[in-house]
Amino acid sequence: MERSHDALTMQMLHWIEQGKPSYSEVLEVWKSTCPRLTIWEDACADGFVDSAAGMSGMVSLTEKGRSFLSRQSPPA
Repeated sequence: MERSHDALTMQMLHWIEQGKPSYSEVLEVWKSTCPRLTIWEDACADGFVDSAAGMSGMVSLTEKGRSFLSRQSPPA
């Protein structure tokens, strides 16, 4: 069964993959204080993303994150 926020997780992972954002950009756009909408925090805990040290460090997808996208994306 899919988690209720998998669609948002996919949207965030696609956004990271296409734009190569910095850690501070990701936090600005995706960090939430809502305990029911923890897309960034869950992606980190699930091992979908990796980031270089510091607020200006680039965020990228891990192999697990890319695999999640390929499993969840509809066939072309």
